[in-house]
Amino acid sequence: MRVVGCVIFDGVRPFDYAVIGEVWANRGSRPGVPAFDLRICGPDGARVRFDGGLERVPDFGLDALADCDLVVVPGMQRPEEPSDPAVVAALRAAHARGVTLASLCAGAFLLAEAGLLDGRPATTHWAFADRLAERFPAVDVRPEVLFTGEGGLWTSAGVAAGIDLCLHLVRAAHGERAAAAIARAMVTAPFRSGGQAQFIPSPVPQPTAADDPLARVRTEVLAALDTPWTVRRMAALAVMSERTFARHFVATTGTTPLRWLLDQRVLTAQRLLEDTDLPVDVVATHCGFSSAVSLRPPFTTRLGVPPREYRRTFRGRDAG
Repeated sequence: MRVVGCVIFDGVRPFDYAVIGEVWANRGSRPGVPAFDLRICGPDGARVRFDGGLERVPDFGLDALADCDLVVVPGMQRPEEPSDPAVVAALRAAHARGVTLASLCAGAFLLAEAGLLDGRPATTHWAFADRLAERFPAVDVRPEVLFTGEGGLWTSAGVAAGIDLCLHLVRAAHGERAAAAIARAMVTAPFRSGGQAQFIPSPVPQPTAADDPLARVRTEVLAALDTPWTVRRMAALAVMSERTFARHFVATTGTTPLRWLLDQRVLTAQRLLEDTDLPVDVVATHCGFSSAVSLRPPFTTRLGVPPREYRRTFRGRDAG
């Protein structure tokens, strides 16, 4: 996934456009990161007016999407406005050719208008989720997640969740090291396991004491992922009841203790598959799975490929 197309059109959000550039534009040497070819594409090469008054002339027309491995659609501030038919047609054609498509924030409306999300899971900024579901009832709208996708079609929630999706796509195509290097350059977390639901009712609460029991639990769990952790066992470490522990954990991280644990186990398995020659069964048990068979379903769900295929793809790959 080296050739990336960014589709721009009137009303694009500058932040989303900037995120795509920060992740895939080459502005200097980044060890471990492939040399991406980022193409800024637009209708007929006409000047595009971004939301907020900025303007940009695309470097390529929409026909340049034909040679892309990935096409990313930024969000727009007013998704209820009609989309450019040429852009809709270009996205349909790219999908028909097998190109992976991804949208940030309200860009999901454009993929939905193209009919590409019918019967598929999709998300968008929580403030737009109801409108997306009402306008496109055939889409399985999931307002609680940061990003989701299947079958070469991906969507993300608003603002920072666009970064999460972009890094996920880099990680899936080029490995954990490449995604981590880009995240480091952007001074952002390479992986967040929470959901956007945590941002809807109130801000994420910050610890009020330096000695945070939940932080201690997470540290201990990460140091012993092969332990058969349960919510009861983690709650005991925090000296809390199970119900209190689970409630505080969700409020702090945006996800449940067991979902967080599964995410961390899969991430650790991913790193071991990239960096070691350990058999897949050993990797699985080291990360807390009973066998390679039990590792396969959650790993495949998150990365799109099973563990052995992931290792064949990334083990020893020169990302430069």
